[in-house]
Amino acid sequence: MALRTLVSKRTLAAGLGFRQQLRGLQTFSLPDLPYDYGALEPPISGDIMQLHHQKHHQTYITNYNKALQQLDDAISKGDAPTVAKLHSAIKFNGGGHINHSIFWKNLTPVREGGGEPPKGSLGWAIDTNFGSLDALVKRMSAEGAALQGSGWVWLGVDKELKRLVVETTANQDPLVSKGANLVPLLGIDVWEHAYYLQYKNVRPDYLKNIWKIINWKYANDVYEKECP
Repeated sequence: MALRTLVSKRTLAAGLGFRQQLRGLQTFSLPDLPYDYGALEPPISGDIMQLHHQKHHQTYITNYNKALQQLDDAISKGDAPTVAKLHSAIKFNGGGHINHSIFWKNLTPVREGGGEPPKGSLGWAIDTNFGSLDALVKRMSAEGAALQGSGWVWLGVDKELKRLVVETTANQDPLVSKGANLVPLLGIDVWEHAYYLQYKNVRPDYLKNIWKIINWKYANDVYEKECP
């Protein structure tokens, strides 16, 4: 992702509980997809991918950059109330950018290995923690379908305990919000914008078909990096 330095170091007000200096605020830009919009069909249509990437992900980035600039301005003015108010916008839009950047990597066309079962150490860990890949898929699909409102269902690894976990997060909360040691291996977006044009309100059908294009190789690479 492209980064541009905006400002020099500034110290956050001690009275707000911030202990670190900003080492230069950064703006973020929309990452390119590693495949064409239509490459994930039929599980996810090209129209959905284009809308999801160009509109929704871009909106999170735009609003995140705006909130960061406002934060920098508020800090420079010593405006503590505005700093506090910006917390939710930064969390929501920053989380949206983080989560979607992972989501695109979690998907890959069938012709490039999408849906192929995980191999290596991740495959072994899934069998050990969940019994089988099918059991994991059923659990994540069920938890994703049951999630009220909008959010994500995750397969992560607790890098301290070296144990796989399944978690859900609301809205655009990233997996780390459920534990500082959790690293996302696979995240599935269950916001309606991820599937509604194609699946209408039938989220379980979306969750059934998305496994056909899951990039288990990427998940395995992350797992092996975190749990060598």
